Amino acid sequence: MATYKKTGSKIKDAQNNIEDKSTTAEVFKTLDQTASRSELFIQKNQNIIFIVIGIIVASILGYLAYQKYVKAPKEKEAANELAFPKAYFDNAINNTVAADSLFTIALKGADGKYGFVDIADEYSGTKAGNLANYYAGISYLRLKNYKEAIDYLEDFSSKDELLGPIAKGAIGDAFSDINQPQDAFDYYVKAANLKDNNFSTPLFLFKAGNTAMELENYSKALELFERIKNDYPSAVEANNIDIYINKAAFASKK
Repeated sequence: MATYKKTGSKIKDAQNNIEDKSTTAEVFKTLDQTASRSELFIQKNQNIIFIVIGIIVASILGYLAYQKYVKAPKEKEAANELAFPKAYFDNAINNTVAADSLFTIALKGADGKYGFVDIADEYSGTKAGNLANYYAGISYLRLKNYKEAIDYLEDFSSKDELLGPIAKGAIGDAFSDINQPQDAFDYYVKAANLKDNNFSTPLFLFKAGNTAMELENYSKALELFERIKNDYPSAVEANNIDIYINKAAFASKK
């Protein structure tokens, strides 16, 4: 009995060994066939493959060349051009005397120098061109040219902690000044939610809350005022926020 079992085991092992060799052979055969098909495909389509590779390489080299020889110099040139109107803008912001004239020069330029409007147009796609949209929008807002202010501020985009929210909030101010409170409210909320910080967020929550009161959306105003109290207690807008909370709460119960 013992000898019979041992012999059977050897036969089974031999069979398994043959099957393993057979499976291995099939795998290599399959790999050989796949490699052959790949080689055949490459031989038949090598011209197309080389063309595609050439296009990819040319695109990469073209992009690198554009960045170095076109975009970088244009960025530098645009930044240099921005310095002139920016000086007039800063002067207008810090001085009330002749502010309108200063904002106008900042917008239109003078003495052969570009203003924000020209820079935004001529250097579109550069960082300075983008900033020119912001400064042009704020300048037009100060000059009470609200449509132009909204247009330029809409064209401005920024991931900056403050500039992005301030631009959105300024659009809200423009809509508020032309008596479109619902649009103003929408932009104040966008400005408040764009970045979370202790300056712009409570500022635009407060403006949104007051605009909600104007729209007689008292429950929303209450929600916004309470958010200032709970989330931004050290902000300037939180100083007398209980007064606004009580006013909104009372109005919402009418």
